[in-house]
Amino acid sequence: MRVLVVEDERKVADALRDGLQAERYDVTVEGTAEGAFHRTAAEAFDLILLDRGLPDGDGLDVLVALRQKRINTLVIVVTARELVQDRVAGLEAGADDYIVKPFVFAELLARMRALARRADATTPRTLAVGSLTLDVASRQVTRDGVPIELTSKEFDLIEYFMRSSGQVVSRESLCREVWGEASRTVTFDNVIDAHMARLRRKIDVNGSPSLIRTVRGVGFILECLGFILQCCPDAC
Repeated sequence: MRVLVVEDERKVADALRDGLQAERYDVTVEGTAEGAFHRTAAEAFDLILLDRGLPDGDGLDVLVALRQKRINTLVIVVTARELVQDRVAGLEAGADDYIVKPFVFAELLARMRALARRADATTPRTLAVGSLTLDVASRQVTRDGVPIELTSKEFDLIEYFMRSSGQVVSRESLCREVWGEASRTVTFDNVIDAHMARLRRKIDVNGSPSLIRTVRGVGFILECLGFILQCCPDAC
């Protein structure tokens, strides 16, 4: 399990890193909100231990940004703020758990393991549409068993399509749910078109039937054996 520790107090961060590494976790440490933003944008983690009192902001701002970008990494808020309203704020912002400093390390480990068990039990590991298969845990996509190399955003895009099977998906939805943008613009339409074109070239290879095609004046369709997913510019 890859764990990101977001903690600015060096002694606390070092203790968490050393303790988790002793339990065979792969640990990365960031000491600022900005560092956490950049790290979570570039790398995938299984769980984040998130302090609130960071030198450049509230850790909850990091959490809110993650959830807006549909990053569903498990998050435990680890903080000295113990009031009920603080706990409520953390959970409503999207935290999966909340633990108050000082805490017993064994309790933190137990909470981490409990969250991991629940995530394993409820999260589908594989999505499939015809011969196209997506492995959620490894972030691998294959077509007819052949691996397809995708960028992080291309993976997010095809995962969103596959999770929304049979539903109309608007460009507004793609802007909001895949890119984390509040509103759609003409410029962003061009970004979507460019990503869709690259994704189609990668998925429709080696003579395989086309899964993604453009419908003039409408948008995009992902279809296979009766399954149809439309992305319509003017749909909402």
